[in-house]
Amino acid sequence: MDFNGEIQIILEKNLFGNTVADYLLALAVFGLALFVFKVFREMVLTRLKTLAEKTETDLDETLIDIIRSLRPPFYLFISFYISLLFVDMHEVVFKGVTYILIIWVGYQVGIVFSALIDYVIRKKTAAEKEAHTQAAAHLLGTIVKVVAWIVVIIFVLSNMGVNVNSLMGALGIGGLAVALAVQNILNDLFSSFSIYFDKPFEVGDFIMVGEHMGIVEYIGVKTTRIRALQGEEIVLSNQELTTARIQNFKKLKERRVAFRFGVTYETSNEVLKKIPGKVKKIIEEAEMARFDRAHFYRFDDSALTFEVVYFLLSAEYVDYMDTQQEINLKIKAMVEKEGAGFAYPTRTVHVHSN
Repeated sequence: MDFNGEIQIILEKNLFGNTVADYLLALAVFGLALFVFKVFREMVLTRLKTLAEKTETDLDETLIDIIRSLRPPFYLFISFYISLLFVDMHEVVFKGVTYILIIWVGYQVGIVFSALIDYVIRKKTAAEKEAHTQAAAHLLGTIVKVVAWIVVIIFVLSNMGVNVNSLMGALGIGGLAVALAVQNILNDLFSSFSIYFDKPFEVGDFIMVGEHMGIVEYIGVKTTRIRALQGEEIVLSNQELTTARIQNFKKLKERRVAFRFGVTYETSNEVLKKIPGKVKKIIEEAEMARFDRAHFYRFDDSALTFEVVYFLLSAEYVDYMDTQQEINLKIKAMVEKEGAGFAYPTRTVHVHSN
């Protein structure tokens, strides 16, 4: 028998239900698949590194990290699985290998989703300096990643032949029970997300919520804390803040100020006519005030009342108090100079004698 004949006999020899030729073909496929995966990985990494050097975005770096997360053992196992398709093997063994591959692929998909979610959260919080904003964003990212992993697990179980309909029904009932048990916590949590995305106020803003007012010092996942003008700390739930009317004074560019003062009924008509013009001049001389109007308003019980309106060109409360004080002092001096007097509650009693 010649050499070729001996080789042919060896190749046709049956081992565990497959010929030697089948095993050699499977080995060749394994080596080829492993080579293709390795070359493809290196080509993609090289291309992404080149793009990363030319572009300013860090998405390329994230993709590089995702490609690097696909470790050589993963490529080895996929190549091994592909090679098994060229040989006959027991159904139980092949099914076991298939399940391992499904689980492994699901794990890698979960890693990819987690990396992309981390990238989005990192981009969203890059310009945020406030700790509460970053905390809310990271918490939201964690929730999204948990949901993504649940979807991956359901996908894996479905491909492994598990009836996921009953499982999803059980998860739905369990989730509903948990949601009812932690309803208040979830309300505060979603309210925190609402504050994060809508930004009705930020740390450092002076706000008024109902009867409470103060400077926002901390915005957490469940509560927000403001420092009142008296110095005490007021803790409000985020749910309360998202359902209440909030006045944010920091966003105020100018403040409308209206005030009244009264002079006595003994003041002459000539002086009464002069007062609005003199008040206008006083306000126009103030550095941060813009005059609107001044009028003899009405006859009150003990005074002839004037109403004055001006705009303060500042949102700071201290600037308002300083300007109002300056205006008050000058109005007092003006009224005294005109020989008039400020009114105060008086009562005149007329006594008739018989």
